[in-house]
Amino acid sequence: MFRAYGMATAWTRPDPDFLLIGAKRGGSTSLYYALLEHPNIIPLFPSADLLPKANHTKGVHFFDSNYQRGMRWYRSYLPSKAARSRAARRAGGPVITGEGSPYYLYHPLAAQRAARDVPDARILLILRDPVERTFSHYRERVRAGAEQLSFEDALAAEAERTAGEEQRLISDPAYYSYAHEQQSYMAQSEYDLALRRWFDHFPADRFHVVSSEEFYRDQQRVCDEVAAFLGLPHAPLPDAGKVWNPAPQAEFATSIRHRLIEHFAPHNAALEKMLDRSFPDWATP
Repeated sequence: MFRAYGMATAWTRPDPDFLLIGAKRGGSTSLYYALLEHPNIIPLFPSADLLPKANHTKGVHFFDSNYQRGMRWYRSYLPSKAARSRAARRAGGPVITGEGSPYYLYHPLAAQRAARDVPDARILLILRDPVERTFSHYRERVRAGAEQLSFEDALAAEAERTAGEEQRLISDPAYYSYAHEQQSYMAQSEYDLALRRWFDHFPADRFHVVSSEEFYRDQQRVCDEVAAFLGLPHAPLPDAGKVWNPAPQAEFATSIRHRLIEHFAPHNAALEKMLDRSFPDWATP
């Protein structure tokens, strides 16, 4: 019912002001809900207040897996002009909205689709130490009952599992690849390659990148910096310290860790050059 109403009124629903594009298992959920604590950032439609669920919708996954549904469907998730006006009166100033779909960073067509359909959006990323992100991604699949291989075997199987999938996604815009989204443990941590596609379609000053490590160390400071990037004033976020989708600590073989550190070293160096910043919390050889 809500989706049908949203589509019928799609013409009243402006483009999102920002896209939080990743990375998966990097802290995007925690960052997104922390930002929703800001009085000038409003949730997607319908808000959790209108639904029998505890939390607002975070991501639409339009520019990756649902693009064939069309822009009217996408706009059905966005607050209307009237809803923005009401929220602005409550907030005492202009409000913005956005969504967080972490597969956008890695999907081969998401950047060009977003540039074509929402060219004025600002782009947010939260990036985690690639070694830790890779292992966390694997563990998520294990907890979901979708991964039976050991971590080492899953890494060894990745190239075969994902072979040709990116080209299939490019060749057939309606195609969905589970392997490309969910079994690309190492590839999704090669941030420089994925981000290069986005830099090809959006100007560099449209991006704001934070590290997961600095975010969890001081969420208020990082959210203040994101708010400034989005053109919003500082606001205290009393509940911003909550960690979403946490997982118990676990370790893996030191030999695998060293191999991953060596593998990601050139990708991290390329990323730092691209962004003109360092990531001192990430493991180095």
